[in-house]
Amino acid sequence: MKESPKNHIQQPELLASLSEVHSSISVPEGAGFWKKMMAFTGPGLLVAVGYIDPGNWATDIEGGSRFGYTLLSVILISNLFAMLLQHLSLKLGIAAGRDLAQACRDYYSRPVSFVLWILSEIAIAATDLAEVIGSAIALNLLFGLPLPVGVVFTALDVLLVLYFQQKGFRIIESIVAGLMGIILLCFAYEMIVSQPSVAGMLDGLIPKAEIVTNPGMLYIAIGILGATVMPHNLYLHSSIVQTRAFNKDEAGKKSAIKFATIDSTVSLGLAFFINGSILILAASAFHKNGHFTVADITDAYHLLDPILGVSLAGVFFALALLASGQSSTLTGTLAGQIVMEGFLNIRLKAWVRRLITRGIAIVPALIVASIYGEKGTAELLVLSQVILSLQLSFAVVPLVFFTSNKKIMGKFANSRILTIISWIITLVIIGLNIFLLYKTFF
Repeated sequence: MKESPKNHIQQPELLASLSEVHSSISVPEGAGFWKKMMAFTGPGLLVAVGYIDPGNWATDIEGGSRFGYTLLSVILISNLFAMLLQHLSLKLGIAAGRDLAQACRDYYSRPVSFVLWILSEIAIAATDLAEVIGSAIALNLLFGLPLPVGVVFTALDVLLVLYFQQKGFRIIESIVAGLMGIILLCFAYEMIVSQPSVAGMLDGLIPKAEIVTNPGMLYIAIGILGATVMPHNLYLHSSIVQTRAFNKDEAGKKSAIKFATIDSTVSLGLAFFINGSILILAASAFHKNGHFTVADITDAYHLLDPILGVSLAGVFFALALLASGQSSTLTGTLAGQIVMEGFLNIRLKAWVRRLITRGIAIVPALIVASIYGEKGTAELLVLSQVILSLQLSFAVVPLVFFTSNKKIMGKFANSRILTIISWIITLVIIGLNIFLLYKTFF
């Protein structure tokens, strides 16, 4: 990526990120910690739902059913990686006043920026694909809707996003918070009825050498990591933190970064609980009872009730899946808007752009669901995660570069230690995803 001669991060002709809601939520000046914290709470939850979207479920279920609690440490490490990367993302938005897409457009040459835009659009389409399929599967399990009908039904949420965003960004945050609450309650119930081993869970949080030495375990571990860190979230977070109206002086930015980081870290902690719960449920319900090959969401749903001896475990599992798909859809739609506007500096009508991006996801899902049914959609779900793995490095590398650059970040540039840690994590993610892709295709 060659540096563009227009190496200046603030170009006046660029409009604000998500201009219709930019600085629309006031932050009380001189208020106490908790009042300020409430003002900054919200963007973290929107980011967190991307880490528990349906694309994560299959890898968590397979990991728990095959290897018990062992891979719980991989989910923990993945979430720690995510916490750091999302911190860098929000810091870019607050300190530089640019989302990641705008920063790429400002800093890189036009051809490089165009390629990055295409790759990010592909990643968002893949994310949307996983959400559409996950929601369709959930509707099929809960209400018996045929998969093609469920796919079409998910298109209606585009209209909901358009309607609620006109009412204010806090409405979107409240909807996502409500859906996250449903998922948390569902998995709290699953934890109670599955009665997992506390000792097993604690032991699973400690990384084991066999994760690397056992080829099957390593493959699933890499899949968990690849499905956890989502590229579209890096674009999303750098934009939605700018919905807060805070003082743009050094003290104001420092305070905003602190509160936004707390919001992000706590929210990703909730995402860790949910991802961990999926693996723990699979370990305690399937692995413990000799079901070592459960890797499909539908199979997991049908097995839960008879294995656990209760009548609602499967229903709550499917309800959580539906809430996961719908909440992820809201944030994926926003990410699509941010990427298109940031890279191209154009403003399409919201309904036009959202119909385009949703159509890209729905058409292949509808074709596969109609022709190949349940098996085809499961394979398409896996393919969407492979596409995300391919694109991830093209979002992480610019993010770490920008936030380490003093010309862009000023006094808020990454420290030397943070820069080193960030590049190490970046190289680990890239290396593991390359290995995952190699194993997938060869």
